[in-house]
Formats: sequence, structure tokens, C-alpha cells
Amino acid sequence: MNSSPANSQQVTAVISHYIRPGRESGYEAWLEGISQTAREFEGHNGVTILRPQAGLRSEYVIILRFDQYRNLCRWMKSKERQEWIERAKPLTEKPENVQFLTGLEALVSLPNTITTPPKHKTAFVTWIGVFVCVSTLGYFLAPYLLGLPYLLRQAIMTGLVVVLLAYVVMPRLTRLFHGWLHQR
Repeated sequence: MNSSPANSQQVTAVISHYIRPGRESGYEAWLEGISQTAREFEGHNGVTILRPQAGLRSEYVIILRFDQYRNLCRWMKSKERQEWIERAKPLTEKPENVQFLTGLEALVSLPNTITTPPKHKTAFVTWIGVFVCVSTLGYFLAPYLLGLPYLLRQAIMTGLVVVLLAYVVMPRLTRLFHGWLHQR
């Protein structure tokens, strides 16, 4: 882990594995086991698994999210993870590739597996997500927040927008717009 992002922001690890032909079922079982073990670590915020697709990518891609860089490092350096990585060696063709994302690019990009979308596409999809969140929260919550000071109202609304974007809206929009975001 070369860089040290701010310890307080969510971090995403994108891990690629190339599986030996005929070892897919063993790898699937391994994947279930390591995912379950990772869930037990502090700060684990979810895992998404992208399986190989002909013409798009030939490797398994694991998108692992933790609440903080420090917690991700604990998992990545843990004895438990090292034991699981040893078990994977007979199943994989080469060592895993691991990349870390901490910003907005983590919401729409998968490095080394799919091209990074152009900034205008990222901005457009992000705008849609922000619009949906702000409009929905404004409609339902604004009446309840009217008695609060302006800055407190804004802090609550923007905090909720960010949480909704990161965990609910952007993952769905990224799947919905995947073909357009990653056109060749």
C-alpha cells in the first residue's frame, strides 16, 4: 500500500484474480470463505464480486469497501487474509492485483478491468445521483428541519446525501449506466 489516504474516508480495494481453467468452482468456494472472514473485520462496508465475462474481462474482480483506510489495512495485512491468500495459490494463475480508490472515482471506475469513464460522463451520472438525493430528501425532510439553524439543516442534508450517494444511489446508477460509462 503505497499511498496513505486520509484515515477517515471510505476506501475501496479493487482486487483482480485470474483463475486456472477448471478451478472455478474451487475458487467460488474460496471466495465465499474469504468474503465471510472479511465481513468480521471492523469497518467492513461490503463486497461486490464481478465474475468473468467474455469480451469484457477475463478475471474475477472483487470490490471491497471499508469505512477507513486504517481498517482496510488491518484486513489486508491480517493473518486471516494471508491464510486465505495461501489457499488461493493453487486456484489462481498469477498473484492478485490490488488497487485502492478513495474518491469519487471509486463510485464509477474499476481500474485495470474496465476503462475509466470520461469526466463528463462521471459528472453527469454523479449529477443524476445528487439530483435524486437532494430532491427526495428535500421533499420529505425539509419540513421537519425548518426549525433548525440554516447551517445545521445544510449539514444534515449534505451528510444524508453523501451517505445515500455512496451506499445506495451511485452503486445502482453505476450498474444502470455501465454500458454508457465504459463504452469502448
